[in-house]
Amino acid sequence: MSTGNDMQVRRRARLRFGLRRKATGRPRLSVFRSGKHIYAQVIDDGAGRTLAAASSLEQALRGSLRTGADKEAAAAVGKLVAERALAAGVSAVVFDRGAYLYHGRVKALAEAAREGGLSF
Repeated sequence: MSTGNDMQVRRRARLRFGLRRKATGRPRLSVFRSGKHIYAQVIDDGAGRTLAAASSLEQALRGSLRTGADKEAAAAVGKLVAERALAAGVSAVVFDRGAYLYHGRVKALAEAAREGGLSF
């Protein structure tokens, strides 16, 4: 019988396989959420480099956020990663939600990144 972690790994791999086919040279906006914080990175898989990153752990955000684990924090991280990606010259990305459903904090981060100027 498969454990929950095995299923999560399979779901993430299945999603990334489809993303590689659809990416056509675009970097991917990868999201990781833990129980206490949320993290986002813009990754160029061809070069194997991180172009921009943001998280709710950063000093600039920690003072203004009540907690790092709510939709407000996710939206702030989404705007910040969009700013940094645009500064790095990236305007179009592929959204990699990992094994998470497109709901709640993940959806809030994605919508904030779109409002910040990223297109996906």
